Amino acid sequence: MQREHLAEEVMTRIREEKVKFVELQFMDIQGMVKTVSIPAAHLPHAIEDGILFDGSSILGYATIDESDLRAYPDLNTFLIYPWSNNSIKTGSMICDIYDSDGNWFQGDPRYVLKKTMDRAKDMGYSFNVGPEFEFFLFRHDENGDPTNIPDDSGGYFDLMPLDKAEKVRKECSLYFEDMGFEVEASHHEVSAGQHEIDLRYGEALRMADQILTLKHCIKTVAKLNSLHATFMPKPITGVNGTGMHIHQSFMDENGRNVFYDPDDPHGMSDLMRHYTGGILEHANEVCGVLASWVNSYKRLVPGYEAPVYISWAHLNRSVLARVPAGRGKGTRLEVRNPDPAGNPYLQFAVLLASGLDGIENKIEPPEPVEDDIFSMSHKERDGKGIHSLPANLGHAISYIEESDFMKDVLGEHLHKHYLHVKKEDWNDYRQQVTDWEIKKYLATL
Repeated sequence: MQREHLAEEVMTRIREEKVKFVELQFMDIQGMVKTVSIPAAHLPHAIEDGILFDGSSILGYATIDESDLRAYPDLNTFLIYPWSNNSIKTGSMICDIYDSDGNWFQGDPRYVLKKTMDRAKDMGYSFNVGPEFEFFLFRHDENGDPTNIPDDSGGYFDLMPLDKAEKVRKECSLYFEDMGFEVEASHHEVSAGQHEIDLRYGEALRMADQILTLKHCIKTVAKLNSLHATFMPKPITGVNGTGMHIHQSFMDENGRNVFYDPDDPHGMSDLMRHYTGGILEHANEVCGVLASWVNSYKRLVPGYEAPVYISWAHLNRSVLARVPAGRGKGTRLEVRNPDPAGNPYLQFAVLLASGLDGIENKIEPPEPVEDDIFSMSHKERDGKGIHSLPANLGHAISYIEESDFMKDVLGEHLHKHYLHVKKEDWNDYRQQVTDWEIKKYLATL
């Protein structure tokens, strides 16, 4: 559909729905949503000319000499926030970022995903993902500041009374449906105050766009119910952290899942096996994007159902990558170390690039490991060739810095800026003296 016709459709809907404002949005490289709100009547100018902004003011985005950037709304992403009322009824669109020469800005994470997906498209495949999206709901203190005190004491799949947390989850699910997202299920997760909403799988760019809106919706609805929603991977010591397991599959032009082979004992095609090989081959290099914060590595420790070791299996949930039950159209690979605090455009891009490299170079994965890896000795793991993921953000950054693969996937610009931002974060953390250290060492050393 031509852009002019799409623009006319959007403006017609705005008039019919009496939308007052439109939020034009994009993500910085860390996954933080940036937005400018404009009166709906001014949208045609934004569609035609974009919105000029200072890229050097966006953390890790651009330098002073390349600061003039324009955000052009993608008309296919228009939606209306169902929680906004008539007086400030608000729509939103996600933007692509262009430089002063009129080229798609190479530091735009959306560009990186689109570029990588085009590689798969050239091979005849569309890249589908299905994220399992987890989050915590916490109470506020007497000053209205967020705490890490859960609002409920439920556990995995528990049927809870209709309290505030349950209300938030169900209201969010209804809002997502109103905005055209397909919610497959929602439930209470393992830890108190921890919840999960699963979106039906779809094309990766659309799913990344939906995650941008989903995070905003969850935080907004939580606040409207006097709770605080957080996607922090490990907000409480000693309990399971928050992940975003990502299910992945390839469809051909006829809608056939090319990961499936009915003649294989496990239902896996050669293409899926090589894709899995690529995921494992590049697991260390991409870890700093899939788990992109200092706190991410407090989740990736033994004992809390989060992966620590580079391995794959069918049934075993202690591995990094798993082939869940379900064949035919449901054949997929689940990668378990990403968390929802990162940038979904970059997360999907590095996973896809890893898998494509496996396909192109016919990388064979090792044998699947169905035994509990956490219970193995170091010697047993070595004997099976099972290696560990990076232990902390600094370790993960070192893999990105040395990786020609990551420089190629991210592009030179984003590779450089991503490393700069994450090194600052890691160095700042290294200099902190924590309460744990004071309690542990002050009196005895």
